Amino acid sequence: MDLTRRTLLHGAAVAGGLMLASRVPAQAAGKSTPGWIEGKMTGAMAVVETLVQEGCECVYGIPGAQENELWDAMKTKGLPYLLCTHEFSASTMADGYARTKGKPGVLAVVPGPGVTNSLTGMGEALIDSVPLVAIVGDIAQGEKFRPFQVHCLDQVALLKPVTKGVFHVEKVDQIAAAIRSAFTLAMSGEPGPVAVVIPYTLLVDVHDFRTPPGEAPAVPFDEKCFLDALKILKETRLKIGIYAGQGCQDYSDALIQLAEVLQAPVATSVSGKGVFPENHPLSVGWGYGSHATGASEKIFTSMIPTHQIDVLLAIGVRFSEVSTGYYNMPKIHKVIHVDANACNLGKVLKTDVSVHADAGIFLAKTLEFTPALKREFDGKQQDRIKAAKADDLARHNKQEALSGADPMQFLLKLRKCLPEDGLVFVDVTVSEHLAAEAFQVTKPRTYFNPTDNQAMGWSIPAALGAAKVSPGKPVVTITGDGCFMMSAMEISTAARENLPVKFFILDDQAYHYMQRLQKAAYLRTTATILARMDYSAFAQAMGVGYLEIDSTSKLEAGIQSALAYPGPVLVRVMVDYRDRKIRWIDAVARRYVREMTPAQMTRFLARLGSRAVDFQPAND
Repeated sequence: MDLTRRTLLHGAAVAGGLMLASRVPAQAAGKSTPGWIEGKMTGAMAVVETLVQEGCECVYGIPGAQENELWDAMKTKGLPYLLCTHEFSASTMADGYARTKGKPGVLAVVPGPGVTNSLTGMGEALIDSVPLVAIVGDIAQGEKFRPFQVHCLDQVALLKPVTKGVFHVEKVDQIAAAIRSAFTLAMSGEPGPVAVVIPYTLLVDVHDFRTPPGEAPAVPFDEKCFLDALKILKETRLKIGIYAGQGCQDYSDALIQLAEVLQAPVATSVSGKGVFPENHPLSVGWGYGSHATGASEKIFTSMIPTHQIDVLLAIGVRFSEVSTGYYNMPKIHKVIHVDANACNLGKVLKTDVSVHADAGIFLAKTLEFTPALKREFDGKQQDRIKAAKADDLARHNKQEALSGADPMQFLLKLRKCLPEDGLVFVDVTVSEHLAAEAFQVTKPRTYFNPTDNQAMGWSIPAALGAAKVSPGKPVVTITGDGCFMMSAMEISTAARENLPVKFFILDDQAYHYMQRLQKAAYLRTTATILARMDYSAFAQAMGVGYLEIDSTSKLEAGIQSALAYPGPVLVRVMVDYRDRKIRWIDAVARRYVREMTPAQMTRFLARLGSRAVDFQPAND
């Protein structure tokens, strides 16, 4: 048969493995020192041994010629893995694992297309502060390098823009240390993805390893700035409002305690939903401007002097574009910003005190001064919060759909049916903003959204990554039909592995998000109509269950049936958005218009005027 570079690569790996098999034990020698990687083993075995010791519970990816040795070692050592259908899903599954578990998710991909396919998911993790460790194969380097190898892209250069750092292994004896350094870096300061690039030839090389445990992740705490912040917080005449982000995910109890000490209303970023229970009397939901919940806007921007928030205490949050509604932040007299990444401080919002500190340490240290910080119980403020939240709920409960199911009612019914500890993965659909407003989250690490890179198709593989390591816990996705088309084949993974994820697809046969944005700006839509899908046939082809909900009246029963279904199930929810107000979109549009120059405004108005008399707008 014809020999290609790929078959030669495979043959070389097999030949190397056969030669080594007779003289290298399948298992590493017993460890004599706790926490050390010790013993004579192949590079691939060293990778697996290190991953096991670092607490990895599953590796996500697709094997290939340059990593077959690694995947065989994973099977030999019993390290769980999950085969996906596309490397975008590998990075996103690892992301879903990391957000759920609070520790690095691990993916393994081959060089070239394996790397390039995974970049979007790693970029999402980088911008959303999610720790990943990517084990990336590479072409032969050093003395075994030859020109024009298959997948001969510069893997390191490709990975640098979407990671905190890249460790390029040059010798087999560096493998264990590089992976341990990657885990440390992924969790140090602001979490994020890190890559370890290993030439495939090193995976079959043998070395007698003596690698010590990795260093503990760096935990920053600026004592001086902390004391400056404390001085402001001790002024008990000042009303405090807390804005909490993803950095608080593991410190929910301390955050609740501090809020009660300060009698401070608490808003969260989108990524921070769940760090403070949204059924707590001091919770106002997400955001604190006109883009967010009505309750947060009323409480954080009250014009009544005795009700005004004097100090914004922002903890573990970056003021990103999405969570601020295009930087739509009402002015508050004093701002204290606490973040584990010094580069995030003062970048968007002018601060009075910037504290470079881990959120957990800041909260713990602050609570040590409880007697000096404690405010009197403010029942009137809690009554105002309760009334504002009741107004929001009344608005949410108003059914607006005329045909199909009302998407807001879907979210409310899903919340009613799903246990509090159920895992919810929301995709980049217009309903993500409805969910941020109305889907009440009471526990940390249960609500997930690709916030800042807005990678469409994220929720399906991310949910599978979490479901793989969360047996017995309900896992659902809220996905638009456009996002569904980007990662739908991954539902075959759910069927193959019997991962009982409930895939809710909100179907209106359009990119409704873009239609909302385009109609307001152009009085017509372009490239937003999607193909009509036979979802029932698709579910049958994938081997998963299927349900269909075509009206608001059928929502609760349909959701309950889906949650009770014993395996993975695809649920088509035919939705009618009608003209439901979406606060985030409306606020962003107003902000965008305010920032237009007079010349830009003139051109827009002229175009709108000419199209307003067109009684047959050319939609799509």
